[in-house]
Amino acid sequence: MPELFGLDIENYSGDWTMVKGLNGFALDRKIRSAGWNFFFMAAEVKAMFFGAHGAKNIQNTLHRIFWKIRQHPYNAIEVVGIVTKRFLGLSYTIVSAHSRHIQQSCYLNAQNGGGRPRSRRGSRHRLSGSCGSRAQYHETR
Repeated sequence: MPELFGLDIENYSGDWTMVKGLNGFALDRKIRSAGWNFFFMAAEVKAMFFGAHGAKNIQNTLHRIFWKIRQHPYNAIEVVGIVTKRFLGLSYTIVSAHSRHIQQSCYLNAQNGGGRPRSRRGSRHRLSGSCGSRAQYHETR
């Protein structure tokens, strides 16, 4: 899928790759200009680690976030925060992310990226403004 949008990507972990050189708004424009949609899931996923704020600790924490979201059919995540705090002299870092999804249809539950939802219940899954809404993006699989 990244080649469809002309993205500069780098392998990150397993099936996951990281988009380089774009902020969220620029990436959203690229996706929309190709006629695709970029969904944002409101539920935030968090994971924490104790100790130094190093790249390896952050990568391990992102692996835990990937594990938490694996049951969802979404194909991207957005890291929205990496915050280091201290409590009683102990340093810890919280990594926050949101699931994202890239597809052609503007209806999140459409089969194979196309079409409208078939039932009234299914239509509640359509995200208001998702057809052309602005979004941010950091990693994809």
